[in-house]
Amino acid sequence: MDIGTPPIPVSVKRSARARRFSLRISNKTGAISLTVPRFAAMKEAVKFAQEQEGWMRKHLASQIQPEQVALGRRILFDGQYCSIVAGQGRTARFEDGHLFVPGPEVKVGAKLAAYFKTLARERLVGASKHYAGLLGEDIGRVTLRDTRSRWGSCTSDGNLMYSWRLIMAPPSVQNYVAAHEVCHLIEMNHSVAYWDLVESIFPDYKAHRGWLKKNGTLLHRFEF
Repeated sequence: MDIGTPPIPVSVKRSARARRFSLRISNKTGAISLTVPRFAAMKEAVKFAQEQEGWMRKHLASQIQPEQVALGRRILFDGQYCSIVAGQGRTARFEDGHLFVPGPEVKVGAKLAAYFKTLARERLVGASKHYAGLLGEDIGRVTLRDTRSRWGSCTSDGNLMYSWRLIMAPPSVQNYVAAHEVCHLIEMNHSVAYWDLVESIFPDYKAHRGWLKKNGTLLHRFEF
């Protein structure tokens, strides 16, 4: 469906589990989707979208535009902007505030992404084991993905998933996400008991949780 003038394209998805209308805007593409309860009338869905036109336009106008990773540009790494420069050798490296990336320019994005993924795995696996140890727990398999809707997750059998883009956030934020997820080894919810558990192993978690809420979209800005 199209909403307003100029038209805003909105894709509609029916869901058997949905209990209400909900709009979602992709941080990467700006695509808008409307989730509709299975038996809801389409005219009600259109009315809901029309009522949210102002919100959609405001969100789209303020959305951070994607930026292609390339030599000469800057990118977030450990919470700081660093310049991307030509390097030597086979793999990327960080030195003196610069990210040195070897090889042809067309492969800069892939090389830097590979470096980020390697560091993210080392950091997040280490942090996960550390915080799980504080709880007397063991972790299962750790996987990395380029997720858009969450920074991490924990399954009932102890397997953990993290977004490798966390390597662009401050190290303390990376540690917070690891502590957040391993607490789900004990509390598979976000109850008061769960947050008390998080605070017991990561006392200042609120500040780092706030950083992600405020700056998380920046980590998805960069296209590799």
